[in-house]
Amino acid sequence: MASTACFLHHHALATPARSTSSSQRQVVNLKPSQLVCRAQKQAVQEEDEGVVSRRWALTVLIGAAALGSKVAPADAAYGESANIFGKPKTNTDFLPYNGDGFKLSIPAKWNPSKEREFPGQVLRYEDNFDATSNVSVMVIPTDKKSITDYGSPEEFLSKVDYLLGKQSSLFATSSEGGFDTNTVATANILETSTPVIDGKQYYFLSVLTRTADGDEGGKHQLITATVKDGKLYICKAQAGDKRWFKGARKFVESAASSFSVA
Repeated sequence: MASTACFLHHHALATPARSTSSSQRQVVNLKPSQLVCRAQKQAVQEEDEGVVSRRWALTVLIGAAALGSKVAPADAAYGESANIFGKPKTNTDFLPYNGDGFKLSIPAKWNPSKEREFPGQVLRYEDNFDATSNVSVMVIPTDKKSITDYGSPEEFLSKVDYLLGKQSSLFATSSEGGFDTNTVATANILETSTPVIDGKQYYFLSVLTRTADGDEGGKHQLITATVKDGKLYICKAQAGDKRWFKGARKFVESAASSFSVA
């Protein structure tokens, strides 16, 4: 009978060894990490029986190796980035905020502020490096049943124009910045929309305000508003014009568009 011994070699190529006996054969001169099988005769048997036994052993070994080296399916589909560590990818730029009757996403690097600019203000967060970039939420009692009861988005803005900032004093000016005489600030509505979210009507306005002193080159102010259960909910996010084009736009737009009543 022939016994079969198998070894996994990880060393360099070996040189052919001289056979010491006609009844013992060695397979040598192998590549690294190659599966080796040595067959030794312990008794004199017919040559064809030894060949069949060795062939059967090698067949079993090859089949086992094929099963062990089966390639697992890719973790990421085509066009997706591979998730190496198996954890779900999360957006760390924003943090969810759940307030009293509303929710929104706040830029992760913005800090809470105790400043209260407007009536009914219940929340204010501002950029660590620039307080001009901030987001506020106001909740105000109202007798309106829907935001549409205020009229069009433009008409609604005229009723809450204090959100854009009031002048502390009036004075005559002939600004070189394109302002009319005695005018120290302008507000231009860049965009309006009336989205419906979860069956609730909202108003959205994008406004660019500019002042005669040229502070910040103007301010981009995004306002989202709706009415629910006798309350007017307003979210206002803003950034200075200069920082708007240096990356602040992403955070202001995401904060304003994420706002909704719970």
